[in-house]
Amino acid sequence: MKENKNLLLKSAMFYGLLLGIFWVIKYIFFILGNNIPSMAIIYWILTPLTLIIAHVFTKIYKLQIGGKIGFFHAWQFGVLLFFFAALIVSLVHFTYYRYIAPPELISSSMNQAIELMKDMNLNNQIKEMIEQMTIPTPIQITIHGIFNNIFYGLILSIPIAALLCRNNSTGFINTNNQEKGGNQ
Repeated sequence: MKENKNLLLKSAMFYGLLLGIFWVIKYIFFILGNNIPSMAIIYWILTPLTLIIAHVFTKIYKLQIGGKIGFFHAWQFGVLLFFFAALIVSLVHFTYYRYIAPPELISSSMNQAIELMKDMNLNNQIKEMIEQMTIPTPIQITIHGIFNNIFYGLILSIPIAALLCRNNSTGFINTNNQEKGGNQ
């Protein structure tokens, strides 16, 4: 079965949009958790659902393409899924850090981290490097978040792809996309 790149991209965009909307809702709980601790708990409870949602979306995509998918194809879909979701949630990240968060939030968080690192038994060269660190801008934080989410997608898509590609009769991962007889 030949891989349809157009369907792969369209499906990854659509399901990435849905996952991104989930992340936006989850991030709202994170923001509210700054003032209401129970909201932060909800944020952390929702976090593992990302894996389940990504698995379900990949499984739906597998069914859309005929019920058979190779490991690399499923992994590629997962990475694209996380990429598009990261783009969606990055809009909220930037809006929060640029317009909603108190101006001193980033600088005070950075200063606390620097002070914590200074208190550790580090050599003087590392302490000097820490003191020279600049406070990141909202756009830098947003771009960093996008890259983090893509990295998580690269890693977390591996077990999802492995689960969806294994041959149910043998338990082995099917790495090719060609249909074979009953024996593999």
